[in-house]
Amino acid sequence: MARERTVDRARGLSVRSRLTLSYAGFLMLAGVLLLAAVWVFLLRYVPDRALIVPGSTGNPTHGVFPVRSNLLRVFAPRAAAVLVFLLVLGLVGGWLLAGRMLAPLTQITDAARKAGNGSLSHRIRIRGRQDEFRELSDAFDLMLEQLESHVAEQRRFAANASHELRTPLAISRTLLDVARKDPTRDRDELIARLQAVNTRAVDLTEALLLLSRGDGGNFRRESVDLSLLAEEAAETLLPLAERRRVTLDVTGGAARTSGSAELLLRMATNLVQNAVVHNLPSGGTVTVRTEAHGDTSVLRIENTGRVLPPELVPTLIEPFQRGTERVRTDEHAGVGLGLAIVHSIVRAHDGTLDLVPRPGGGLLVTVRLPGTP
Repeated sequence: MARERTVDRARGLSVRSRLTLSYAGFLMLAGVLLLAAVWVFLLRYVPDRALIVPGSTGNPTHGVFPVRSNLLRVFAPRAAAVLVFLLVLGLVGGWLLAGRMLAPLTQITDAARKAGNGSLSHRIRIRGRQDEFRELSDAFDLMLEQLESHVAEQRRFAANASHELRTPLAISRTLLDVARKDPTRDRDELIARLQAVNTRAVDLTEALLLLSRGDGGNFRRESVDLSLLAEEAAETLLPLAERRRVTLDVTGGAARTSGSAELLLRMATNLVQNAVVHNLPSGGTVTVRTEAHGDTSVLRIENTGRVLPPELVPTLIEPFQRGTERVRTDEHAGVGLGLAIVHSIVRAHDGTLDLVPRPGGGLLVTVRLPGTP
């Protein structure tokens, strides 16, 4: 179980407290400015002593005029009371308003803690209008969904990998136990079978390491021509195609991209091998074509074969998926990682992989990679 880790920091005011003080301070500042405006535009023009205004008959009479000192004596206590009221209103109202405004942030924090403890199924789903907190919540929910899917995929991959590796090891142990109990057993046959089982385990291990390398994107990029890699892959697999009576045709022009020549060669080899193995029993064809369209380099591999259900095609790029039937050969025994490795390499090179079943049977595989001059 994951353990929550905390970082020791100096204790300070919470965001809610700082917002509350900010609201209260703003109200106090507004009140002070209002009182200053009253002084500047009103009180300073009030005379500080009584004025005598002559009457209409010529007799001097006292006019009823306010005196500045009297106004200040009456106005100052009431102004101070208003400022105190604004301070209390700012603190109480600011505390409530800050709590309401920060409520979505509290939900996001709780969801982050749950995710840190290993619970990725929780979703925030803040309701209401679209605002900054709603955008943050939606982005966090999307991240949790992707993490949950990725973790589930990794667990499924680890379980499948363990199962696949356990099979050859169990076979090797069984063969050794039989040989130990039956000393008269043919030694050459035992060695041949152990070698075949060991070769499969080594191939599977190398495929897993290659898949991990592709997912990690740890490789040096250089300019690579897909047409040359396609020709090299076809030349390597030509004996296999001839034994299976499959016609292998490579056409097209230069299609340059940037990436790892080793990984891209493995991608092309896996695609051609998959097209040859999953073909007609005899008389099938495999067409490999490369071309460049603007800033995109394209590798297309098309083969004949059995009719594939449309719902099966998307699952072929998942690790250890072998379709409806895997035809094995002694030289090229599949481990169920061919298209998974291809997908990983294409994704690491910022490209796309499209699988389309042909109406007459077989598969059309299209790899699109960023092109270079």
